[in-house]
Amino acid sequence: MSDDEALEAAAWRTATPLAGVTRGPYFGPGYEVFKVIGKVFMMTTDVPGRMVVTLKCDPHDALALRTEFPSIVSGYHMNKRHWISIGTGAGITEGLVSELVTNAYLLVVDSLPRRLRPLEPRRP
Repeated sequence: MSDDEALEAAAWRTATPLAGVTRGPYFGPGYEVFKVIGKVFMMTTDVPGRMVVTLKCDPHDALALRTEFPSIVSGYHMNKRHWISIGTGAGITEGLVSELVTNAYLLVVDSLPRRLRPLEPRRP
């Protein structure tokens, strides 16, 4: 398995079992989009030459992550303040990917009206 495939697999393994998640090519071929109750929290796609995982992210966390990891950049084709894209590279581990996917999911769940939430978001 290539590093790109491992990155995508780690993200999918984390996102798929989360409560209320659906997946589909909502933006067209080449994009796999993960939603919770109709709101996007993650997508995977190939940018020229490599796979990226794009995630919803708190703006302050996004800035810190982009500073610490060269493989984390502003969201590919998304709002640059609220989204990050992760590529393979130094420090990008399965654990980090899993943590960032879970955080993206919880960020979106927290924004939903209580009656629509598939679970009550937990706080760190």
